[in-house]
Amino acid sequence: MGDKREEVLDAALDEAMRDARITMESVGGRTLRVATWRLDQPSDHLPILFFNGIGANIEAVAPLAEALPDRGFVMFDMPGVGGSPDPVVPYNTVTMAWTTTQLLDKLGVDQVDVMGVSWGGAMAQHFAIQHPGRVRRLILAATSAGMLMVPGNPSSLSKMADPRRYIDAAFMAEHFQTLYGGALGKSVNKMEHIHRLKPPSPRGYFYQLLAMLGWTSAPMLPFMRKKTLIMMGDEDHIVPLANGWFLDKLIPESEMLVLRGGGHLFLLSHSDECVAAMNRFLDEPEAVQRPKAA
Repeated sequence: MGDKREEVLDAALDEAMRDARITMESVGGRTLRVATWRLDQPSDHLPILFFNGIGANIEAVAPLAEALPDRGFVMFDMPGVGGSPDPVVPYNTVTMAWTTTQLLDKLGVDQVDVMGVSWGGAMAQHFAIQHPGRVRRLILAATSAGMLMVPGNPSSLSKMADPRRYIDAAFMAEHFQTLYGGALGKSVNKMEHIHRLKPPSPRGYFYQLLAMLGWTSAPMLPFMRKKTLIMMGDEDHIVPLANGWFLDKLIPESEMLVLRGGGHLFLLSHSDECVAAMNRFLDEPEAVQRPKAA
């Protein structure tokens, strides 16, 4: 029975990665495992540059790339995560944002729509602030303004900080509901998600935590003139909904989407709703600007 389940999970993983082009790229003094989708195909849309959550490898979000077949997609494993080698020295948001521009240059990509989830949402904000000429629009999912945030549930945060969630499948399965809440935590699909995860190295995980130490985007967000879609789950135990409202108030050209019953992994549990919202937002004409509530 166990072997049969493994075969089914392996098949699901192969399906999610079937169109991905995986390469190892040396950029900015680092070697990164990079996945791209459809960059060599003609498109009327800009590619999406995606920043992943802490400790998460490319495979964890591959279904999202597959769900956007009309758009190019670029994602990479952070140093010490997934298939990227361990970082030799620490990095921060500034150096990693610059490294990302070097990667885009190497891929022949000038401008992108940027998306980030959780830890990657902070990187997405910083990239848009540091390199505004490379960014058209911004999508932020399950994220915050950094150190100035409403903290999550202590029980969830303590398990989130434990790398065992990537190493020990039993630990992950046992605490999945506490970690991620919402619809996916109650779903059999959680085993498919767990199967996609590859544990980060201890150094890689620590350096990701270190990169955001003391970081906040709050002072700069009122000056960021990028149309921004903020997506938050109302059952997120790790990044509570209030953080999304805070971002929405700070970013002049933002709109907010609340995923009802969505936990921290609402991109997977509410994938159809998220993809529809993303396509609508990215395809909206530049002249359209939605009035913000007072």
